[in-house]
Amino acid sequence: MSPRVSVVVPAYNNGHFIAETVQSILDQSYRDFELIIADHSSTDHTLAAIEPFQHDGRLRLLHTEAGGGAKRNWDRVSQSASGELLKLVCGDDLIHPDALAEQVEAFDAHPSAVLVATQRRLADARGGTVISARGLGGLSGLVPGDLAARRAVTAGANIFGEPACVMLKRKELEAVGWWQDTHPYLIDQATFIAVALRGDFVAIPKPLATFRISSNQWSVRLATEQAKQAAGFHAKLRATHPDLLSRRDVWVGDAKALATSFMRRAVYVLLNHRMKHPRQD
Repeated sequence: MSPRVSVVVPAYNNGHFIAETVQSILDQSYRDFELIIADHSSTDHTLAAIEPFQHDGRLRLLHTEAGGGAKRNWDRVSQSASGELLKLVCGDDLIHPDALAEQVEAFDAHPSAVLVATQRRLADARGGTVISARGLGGLSGLVPGDLAARRAVTAGANIFGEPACVMLKRKELEAVGWWQDTHPYLIDQATFIAVALRGDFVAIPKPLATFRISSNQWSVRLATEQAKQAAGFHAKLRATHPDLLSRRDVWVGDAKALATSFMRRAVYVLLNHRMKHPRQD
């Protein structure tokens, strides 16, 4: 029989962190899951870091040829999943020991849900806490998917969080055409909105995942490009779902997305300084 949950990890040059990622998945209190890792032709020691875990019967390792961007590997590993419920965890992030259990429980309690998300902790490269709890845009419990989608646009940010925060129904991910990369910086948010529009959303306001922030500087060019892609996505979403968003919603979302992108840059600059000049206690 297939497991209820598939946890999938699209790995690429995550050698410094992926062992910790895998351990956090294997340590789950919920046991009915499979773990599939698809390595996207890493050139570092990612495969060597995974090797000690390959005795675990829940783990399966795939190899994806280079090229195709994130979507190629994210689709490959997601399409290989056999579980009813799917959770994608990037190769440098972590999940809380009860993450699977609490999200499965949310699906069981709310059969109309297609997507369940939690808050996340933001951490630096050493695992130190940058922000202890973030995400969900003030939502809690069962929420209509269209309301959650509109909130994500007007917030100008991915209220659902990074993939490690989210569990979704695999059939719904397949129905929307897998991971959406028309706007690559929004591959996760765009996909979560597409799925949310097919049912209800459950928000769990507690941090059950950890997103590791890179200490690399987030440049002005990247901040501007991310905001530009967010505006393009908002315009496309309004065109395809005219009853979902007003012109004002799009205007507000565009402005907040621009502000958020530069705020993120400021955080990355401060974090880069903190990593280079740690406090001496």
